[in-house]
Amino acid sequence: MDTNSGKLLAKEEVFQIVGCAIEVLNMLGHGLLEKPYENALAVEFGMRNIPFRQQPLFEVLYKGHKVGLFIPDLIAFDGCTLVFAEIKTRRIGGRQAGVRPDQRPLLGLGTRQRVRLRRLAAAWLREAGTRRPGARTIRFDAIGVAIDTRGRLRALEHVEAAW
Repeated sequence: MDTNSGKLLAKEEVFQIVGCAIEVLNMLGHGLLEKPYENALAVEFGMRNIPFRQQPLFEVLYKGHKVGLFIPDLIAFDGCTLVFAEIKTRRIGGRQAGVRPDQRPLLGLGTRQRVRLRRLAAAWLREAGTRRPGARTIRFDAIGVAIDTRGRLRALEHVEAAW
């Protein structure tokens, strides 16, 4: 969201990604661990012709030397916007009516992790040069999923341009 104007940037792309996530939850139901949902989301992206890469391994180079790996959960590209998506899940108690603010899955995405992911993505983008997608917009989204002990969805949160 453009906080200066209140307009949703890349609105269509956001709706497509959230639509895929909702379809996956409707089809698989609740109660699984994170990986089957991630895999199903990759299938749904493919079925809707949304270009993506699932947990791609990118070498992080320092002056031509490999110094580590950058492994985002998901990268989606629609021809205009390159989205690095970080997915967090959390189980909460089954008897409570809702998700308390301190139980939101995206709270697990701390400042250190966001800074680290941003730096690694920036290093990859610099090193990838012409091999990377030619995006007009690059952003980091965060997706949080909270399920209770019975496997029921308690919260689904998608934050566009989370950092």
